[in-house]
Amino acid sequence: MARLTLPRGAMALIAALLLTYAFVIAPRTTSGGPRDAAATRAATAEPSVTATAGPTPSPRPDPVLFPPSGKTFIGVTTNEGPYDFRTVDTFTAAAKRQPQVMLFSSGWASATFDRTLFDRISDRGMLPMLAWEPWDYQLDIAARKKGFSARKIDRLRSNQPGYRLSSISRGSFDSYVLSWARGIKSLGYPVAIRFAHEMNGDWYPWSETVNGNRPGDYVKAWRHVHDLFTAAGATNVIWVWSPNVKWDDSTPKLSKLYPGDDYVDWVGLSGYYGTGALSTYRSFDAIFNQTIKEIRTFTPRPLVITETGASDGAGRKAEWIRQTFQLLPRHKDIIGLIWFEVNKELDWRIVSSPAVTSAFAQAVAAPRYDFSWSPAMLPRTEVEK
Repeated sequence: MARLTLPRGAMALIAALLLTYAFVIAPRTTSGGPRDAAATRAATAEPSVTATAGPTPSPRPDPVLFPPSGKTFIGVTTNEGPYDFRTVDTFTAAAKRQPQVMLFSSGWASATFDRTLFDRISDRGMLPMLAWEPWDYQLDIAARKKGFSARKIDRLRSNQPGYRLSSISRGSFDSYVLSWARGIKSLGYPVAIRFAHEMNGDWYPWSETVNGNRPGDYVKAWRHVHDLFTAAGATNVIWVWSPNVKWDDSTPKLSKLYPGDDYVDWVGLSGYYGTGALSTYRSFDAIFNQTIKEIRTFTPRPLVITETGASDGAGRKAEWIRQTFQLLPRHKDIIGLIWFEVNKELDWRIVSSPAVTSAFAQAVAAPRYDFSWSPAMLPRTEVEK
């Protein structure tokens, strides 16, 4: 190896220092001025560095919506709720179809958040839907035990001054609401909340026509509860606004009770064949269409039949079920139907007779109801075109 003399070595060292200054220390410019250091590093990086950093991650697949395209979910509600699944199991066996949603009720007077109730439903492959009711339901139970008429029961249970809508909106229940918001957030999977349903009737204390409530109070209370959930970070909630179907021209305008699309994900409807003004035979369309038409004047949100059932007083229950599921596919905006599997006042269950069971099982055997719910699915909040 040749050995450098001192003069030649000094010259080499000086040349190296000049090159270092030129390429590292001295500022470099583009046509616009000084170049950002990060951009310089990116521009001068060896191609092999990027290539050996690891494989390019694959793009995430689009989330699957619930219900999927072209599908309609079947749900169930029972008297026992998630405390006892025997009625759900009987319903599932009779329908030969696993329901994708389970609706259950919880009253504010006594119920505290209980994660196990939601997990029991989710673990069975069903989306939990909570009917969250700001009242003391024990008053209803006590009135029924005394054998009062239906209208007297309505008057008694709707008079609960402690649960006026103004009390909710001014914050009297904030700590209670927030405890549920934090609990539902902790679940980590979607939960539907049907808050203060059938508000256009006069049989619950959250109706604006009873209990000292005033026009506009319902929307204020709804938005206040929704905002508390948002503030708590409980963004896994599907908000379900759910009036009763119109039974005559005396019912209030639904647009006055609607909180707005920013506060609602699904619009629910309760409607039954075989009771009250609907005791004579009326088809699904005859019961629901007038109300659906009114709803479509102020919101495009997807519809869910959150409560329905049929009595067999006239011997036409099986016929009503068959006709309902023939008509349902024509309603592209209805994404789900929840059956009231309860023997209460009348026997609404699909197991009330072999003919009824057979009619329901045949109806839900159609491919449009054949899919599974998964906690990873996102709620469909727009009607398919």
